[in-house]
Formats: sequence, structure tokens, C-alpha cells
Amino acid sequence: MKTGFIFIILNFFLFTLNAQRKYPYPLTVEFYEAYMDIEVVQLALSSNGFLNDELMSYLSDSTNPLDVKIAIINALKYGQADFSKSNAKQFYAYLKEKHTINDINEADADILICYAYLRAMDNISKPQNGLEYAKKAKSKNNKSFVINIIYSLIYAAEIYYDSATVCPSYKVVNNVRENESNLILDMRKEAIDKIFSHFDNYKSLCK
Repeated sequence: MKTGFIFIILNFFLFTLNAQRKYPYPLTVEFYEAYMDIEVVQLALSSNGFLNDELMSYLSDSTNPLDVKIAIINALKYGQADFSKSNAKQFYAYLKEKHTINDINEADADILICYAYLRAMDNISKPQNGLEYAKKAKSKNNKSFVINIIYSLIYAAEIYYDSATVCPSYKVVNNVRENESNLILDMRKEAIDKIFSHFDNYKSLCK
């Protein structure tokens, strides 16, 4: 009887997990298309997924808008366990060389969220690699929509496989939508709509 019960529970878990994997993974959302009128985003898209000096120069320049920086990283697409990338490591080395940042933890919120997103996107099977830095970025600037939404994407990715359903991931991102009026909307509406549309696929499991 006990063995049969365990078998039923295991089957239910596997069924739930397989059903969950039919839904798009949090970090595969593509919103860079909302910025394709900007030359540097076009450059990122044509760079075969890897940073170059021109892109890193743009990311590290504090006068450039954060949403465009994040669109650049999104346009680089993502790496996976069998094809991870090292854009974050390369960016950190660039910062040390060009901007005398010896400790990434001391960087401002914009640099931190870019670094966090790069770490998460370098290998989307390990989003926790970027979560610590996304938290730090948010602690330094909790009013930026861009910082809040990127933090939520990384966090949603981390709990995606740790939860019985994708509902917790949906709630993490939807919480940013519900709190939108309290944030500085420093991202284009088209990009925002693409992100929320991606996660609305999860909503049916939140009952």
C-alpha cells in the first residue's frame, strides 16, 4: 500500500513537471525587438551572442539609458548548460581595466543589474548566478522599473523548477505589474508588454 502511494505521488510530480515545461522559461523572453530602432541593439543582435568592446563601452557609460543596456543584453540571447557563455566575466574584466572598479559589489545599481542579467543569461540553467547581484541592484535603486523587472525575471527563473507549478514564477513577475504605479517606468511600453505577455502564459495555473 505504501509503495503504491509513493508511486502515485511520483507520477503526479512527473506529470506536473512535464506540464510545467510546456510553458516558456522565464529567461527566454525576448523584448529587445522593442529597441531595434537603436543601432547599438542591432549591433548586439549581430554579434553572435558575445560582447565586444563597443557594447561594453555602452553598458559601462552612466549617461546611457538603462533600458537600452538591458535590451542589448537581451539581444545577446542566452547560453545553456551545454553552451554557457562568459559575457559577465568579460564585462567585469572590462570594468576593472577601464573604470577602476575593483569590486563589483561597490558598483552602482545600473552596473549591478547589467552584471546580474549577464550572469543569469550566460547560463540560464543557473539563474542563481545573477540573483545576488540583482538583489544588490534593487537595494540601491528600488524605484526603477527596469531593475525591478530584471530582478523578477531572474528570481522567477530560479524558482521555476523548484516549485510544483509555474504559478510562483508568474506571481513574482506579476507583482511588478501590480506595483507599476509606484515605480519609475524607465522601459518602453512595447518591451513591458512583451514581458508580461510571456508570463501571462503561466496564469492559467494560478487558481
